[in-house]
Amino acid sequence: MAETATDRLTCVTAEIRAAEAEYGRAAGSVTVIAVSKTFSGEEIRPVLAAGQRVFGENRVQEAMAKWPGLRADFPGIELHLIGPLQSNKAKEAVAIFDVIHTVDREKIARALKSEMDRQGRHLPCFVQVNTGEEAQKAGIAPAQTDAFVAFCRDEVGLDVAGLMCIPPVEEAPGPHFALLQKIAARNGLAQLSMGMSSDFPIAVGFGATHVRVGSAIFGSRDYG
Repeated sequence: MAETATDRLTCVTAEIRAAEAEYGRAAGSVTVIAVSKTFSGEEIRPVLAAGQRVFGENRVQEAMAKWPGLRADFPGIELHLIGPLQSNKAKEAVAIFDVIHTVDREKIARALKSEMDRQGRHLPCFVQVNTGEEAQKAGIAPAQTDAFVAFCRDEVGLDVAGLMCIPPVEEAPGPHFALLQKIAARNGLAQLSMGMSSDFPIAVGFGATHVRVGSAIFGSRDYG
């Protein structure tokens, strides 16, 4: 593995460009979300200096603690919430993030829209689909996704940009990516947030527009 985060970012970008070419995707059609959860601002700065501008965080409080200072020093940052969101954190989430990937229940959809209206920040959102129907994992069941997307769009008025999934770790990701692609297509959704450090080239083959890559860029996490 490359020695530094910037070296690893270069390698990840090259892998994605190669996958785009292999699967007939347009060059640059896949956005790398550098997942910076648990990493400090000082660890993120070299990746920002290398030109990366799209980042993902799991926790609202962590993002609020470290990103205002980074944004002051590096223009054009786009911050994605990729972890579960509680409705009591909707106000802070709308204030600090630019895209929300984890809309999965009516209460969250309504809370987000209320805050977006209040703050005048209408953020694109992804509906999280629990493709493996895992009891311990967030996300709407595949069979309920069409109705929930319609609810978010038509009743709540959210800007639903696409779908997101996290396949079961013990299963091959391809069938889960294919399912997400199929659900998105029939709902007219152009964006797919899928693929992580271990499987992002496969996700590119199934139409991913956003891949969420953490350890392959920043290295192993110390959860302490």
